[in-house]
Amino acid sequence: MTRKSIKLIHEGKYAAEVPVELIEDDTAWSPYLTPADAKKLDTVRLALRAGNIAEAAKHGRVFELTPVAAK
Repeated sequence: MTRKSIKLIHEGKYAAEVPVELIEDDTAWSPYLTPADAKKLDTVRLALRAGNIAEAAKHGRVFELTPVAAK
C-alpha cells in the first residue's frame, strides 16, 4: 500500500516541498520511499545547494527563507 506525503528539504536560504509516495507494508522498514523518490529528494537537495532554483522547482514548490528582525 502507498500513501502520498510531502517531504521538506532545507538547504541554506531555500526550502522545498517535494511530493513523494511512502510505501507501507509489514516490514520493520515501513514506511519507506521508492528509489525514484529518494533520487528526486537528492536531486532537489543538490539543486538547492547549488542555487539552481529552476531545477529544484521542477520537483516541488521552492521557498526562499528570509530572517525576521528580533524585537
